[in-house]
Order: sequence, then C-alpha cells, then structure tokens
Amino acid sequence: MKAAAQEMSGAPDAGPAPSASTLHRRLFQRAADYAARFRDEIGQRPPRPVISPAQLEARFAGPTPEVGGEALQVLDALHAAAEPGLTGSAGPRFFGWVIGASDPVGVAADMLASAWGQNAGSFATSPAAALAEKVAAGWLLDLLQLPKDCSVGFVTGATMANFVCLAAARSAVLHRVGWDVELDGLNGAPPVRLIVGDDAHTTVFAALRYLGFGERVTRIATDGEGRMDAQQLALALARGGGPTIVIAQAGQIHTGAFDPFADIVRLCRQHGAWLHVDGAFGLWARTVPELAPLTLALDEADSWATDGHKWLQVPYDSGFAIVRDEQAHRRALAITASYLPAATAAEYDPGAYVPELSRRARGFATWAQLRCRGRRGVRALVAQHCALARRLRQRLAAEAGIQVLNEVCLNQLIVSFGSGSDAERDALTRRVIARLATDNICLAGGADFHGRYVLRVSIIADPLTESDIDRLAVAIVSAWRHVEAGP
Repeated sequence: MKAAAQEMSGAPDAGPAPSASTLHRRLFQRAADYAARFRDEIGQRPPRPVISPAQLEARFAGPTPEVGGEALQVLDALHAAAEPGLTGSAGPRFFGWVIGASDPVGVAADMLASAWGQNAGSFATSPAAALAEKVAAGWLLDLLQLPKDCSVGFVTGATMANFVCLAAARSAVLHRVGWDVELDGLNGAPPVRLIVGDDAHTTVFAALRYLGFGERVTRIATDGEGRMDAQQLALALARGGGPTIVIAQAGQIHTGAFDPFADIVRLCRQHGAWLHVDGAFGLWARTVPELAPLTLALDEADSWATDGHKWLQVPYDSGFAIVRDEQAHRRALAITASYLPAATAAEYDPGAYVPELSRRARGFATWAQLRCRGRRGVRALVAQHCALARRLRQRLAAEAGIQVLNEVCLNQLIVSFGSGSDAERDALTRRVIARLATDNICLAGGADFHGRYVLRVSIIADPLTESDIDRLAVAIVSAWRHVEAGP
C-alpha cells in the first residue's frame, strides 16, 4: 500500500503517503476520466476495431505477474491494452446486433454498484440491493403492462431469463401431474412436450439443453416474417396430451415480427399448456400504444423473458425473468442452507428467483435507469427507433438493386442486393457486407434467414438520430455501388 501511495502521489520520497481515501478518489477518478473520454469520442471512432487479434492479444500478454503492480499504472495499462480493441456498440455507428448503448446514468449507477461491492444474493447480504430490485421489478411490470403479482428475477440477459422462466415452467407442468422435478429430477418423469416456432432464437434451444430437455422439440412452421403458424400449433397441440410448454416469440431477431399471441394464448388455455414468451427486445413494444396490435394478449402468457441491456439501455449484464406463478418460480430456483438467513415476510428475497447465490447488484442500475427515463422516456425511445427503422427502409428501398425483405414492424431490417437467382443475390450480399466492414463507417452484419443470406440491421442504441440513419443508408448504398461496379 505504501508503494502504491507513493506512485499515486507522484512524489515517492516527498513526505507522508496519501490517505486511503485520497488513493481511492484518484483511482476512481482516473477510471471515470477514461470512461468519459471514450464516450465523448465514440461517435468519431470506427465501429470495428482496426487492430489485429494478434496485436491486441500482445497488449494484454506477458508472463504471470510475480509482484503486484502500482494501482494507477495497472489501470493505465488496462486502458492502453483494451482501448484499441473496443467496438463502438455504445455509439451511433453500430447496427450489427441488438445491443443497447449503456446509458450514462445506468453506467454511473453500475459504477456505484461496483464500488459498493454488494452481493445481491439475499436480503441479508444487501438490504439496499434487494429493495432496489423489488421496487424496480414493480416499475417494470407496470411499464410492460404485465400482471402486478408476477415475480421477477434479475439475471444476466435473455439467455438466462429464458432458462429461469423455463425452469419455472418445467416445475409447474410436472407439479400438475404429481411429479416433483426438484426432488426426483427428470429420470422417470412424465415426458414434457416442448413446442417452439421454427424461427425461435438460439438461446431458447440453449436453455432447453441446460434444463435437460435437449432439442427433442416439436417445431412449428413459420411465415416469411418468422411468425409461428397458429393453425399448425393447433394441430400439434391436438395430437397429444400430458405436460406441455409452448414457447412463442415477441420480436424475431432478424425481422422483429411477433407471433400471433391472441391465437396462441387461446390454444394454450384450451390445452392446458404453459405459454412462455421470449421477448428479449420485443417485449418493450408494450410501452408504445401505437404498437399495441403486435402485443395483443401477450400479457396472458405464463412467463416472459426480456433484456435490460437492449431497449432499456442498462449496462451489461442485465435481463429479467418474469413469471406469473411465483410459487413455481421459487420452487425451481430458490437456494437454501442453514447458514443463510431466511428472509422474513418484511424482507424481499431476490435470491429466490435466480440461479446464483452470489451475484452483482443489478437492480441499482435498473432502478436508476427507470427513475431517470420514466414511462414517457422509455416509450419515446422505442417509438423513435421504430421510426428510424422505417426511415432507413424508405431510403434503401428507393435505390435500384436493394431490397428490404421484411415488413419492418419494429426496429429490425433484413436487406438483399442485386438480381438473378437467390445464390447470385446471396453472393452479392456477402460482398456488400464485406465492403461495409472494409469501409468501417458503420457496423452491420449478415445472417441466414429462410434460405437467404441477408444484411441485418438493428436500430436500438440510445444516441441514434435521423442523421445517423442517413449516414448508415449512405454507407450501405456506397458499398452496394462499389460491389455493383465490379469486379
């Protein structure tokens, strides 16, 4: 500590070492200065790192440290090593994936969460963290227009939110037929029917694997936008009984499309199936009255998974597992031990709804973000991004040789280039995406969708404006014209 104090004071032999308070202030201020500088300059940074993987690794590499370094020197070294390898995901030139911009208010609250060092695993370990989550959970349910008595688990993201919700679903549907999966496991359990749309997100299948279901699912055909076919779902449900979980989607990852929830809810109720909704980003459409037709009856599902680090712009990591049946939620996830104080009726127990005994106090950033934006701010942001997506569609559709393939009902676009056969257009699309990467003006990537290779664009970062969308349109058109000109 003395050596660290000398280094941070800048005068190794000039009197007494600074106090611990002074050391902390200098260290945290240096981190804050680096963070502020990064955000100030992010609009001018290329969205893709320009350093090679080998060069970047070399900045971090070296022999295992034998002696600890000085605090400020280590922080400076981390900044110098990492800065060239950072993407522009928090800025206005990043459209590659559905990634929010980590709003500064949430970031500042997250910094406090790190400094406070609270374990949000139980009320006893941090009453403040527990009650921040309790209040934020109530606000979330209100904003998303979901039943007020739902339980909410603060998890890392939609992957774990799907896992938690499906764990609760597994517990509930087997409990109904007299099987205690928490006690007896899955060996010998009644088979659970799992029904998903063909265009379900990959994290849904990951969650099913983690839960011991594998990929033995009934897949339901989807339309050109990725929406589940309700008639095919009806046929699948009519073919057999037993415990059943149906997984629907609010916001298809490529097109933004929503499954037909009114029909799906009716069918699930008719057949006694648990309905889970993967709404990683699409669930936030419920905050915008104009988007209500997309989410009709969605609140009648049994569980919902969504992200905080997408449209809510909370820093990574943040997600919410929302379950109508609190008993099933607690039965599936709660961890108990004799040394862990049991929460009283007056003490909210956040650890009962997530699979982690030790975890970050995620509720502070969520509480701060919701308190800062309010209902109107969240609604305005979602509506703005949807309007920007429509603006981009208009700009691109006006250009010869460019086709926007989806309806653009939300914030996602998929785009194809050229003419001729599908294979020829796919080849041109790949070349356009490669050219975009070379130009490094805006970041957007590619994906396979229904047998086609497409450019996919996600409009979800907070700072985006019409001028940012126009710059993106120009970059895409320029890349296409370059490819079109050949060779």
